[in-house]
Amino acid sequence: MTKELTEIEETIERTKDQFVDAAKRASTELDKQRKRLKTEIDRANARASKTRTELQKGAERELKKQFRSLEKALEGARKDAERFRNDLEPVVDNLVSARNHLAHALRIDKALAGIQRELKRRPAEERAKAKVAGKKVAKKVAKKAPARKKAVRRTAVKKAPVVKQPPTDKAA
Repeated sequence: MTKELTEIEETIERTKDQFVDAAKRASTELDKQRKRLKTEIDRANARASKTRTELQKGAERELKKQFRSLEKALEGARKDAERFRNDLEPVVDNLVSARNHLAHALRIDKALAGIQRELKRRPAEERAKAKVAGKKVAKKVAKKAPARKKAVRRTAVKKAPVVKQPPTDKAA
């Protein structure tokens, strides 16, 4: 039995050595694979970073181009607006002058002044009428004769004659 035990012990020792050798080889192989994968991951990350940087730079260049073109368009619009404002000033001045001449020629300014005087006078007359109406109610209660209304003075407004304007050249 000792011989069998010795053989079994030797077999166990050999198996143990084989197992340790296989474990060492597997560990070494896994370590090599880990290092290779780490290197590949580092390379992939470097490529991704480089690609990302290139894309960002390309996008920045494109945005700068668009920004420059928008600035040019905006500057052109500003110049056009300034030119239009400068062109519009004499036109507005001429329009105001023409409106004033037309109003004076048609005597509309006098008619408007008369209407404004009339409108200023009316609120005072309406207050007087309201006082008179209040007195009437009080007089009816007291059974007295109603008060007479005040005469309203009105001014006549003359209509201006229609003046034909000479035809203007629209092509100019």
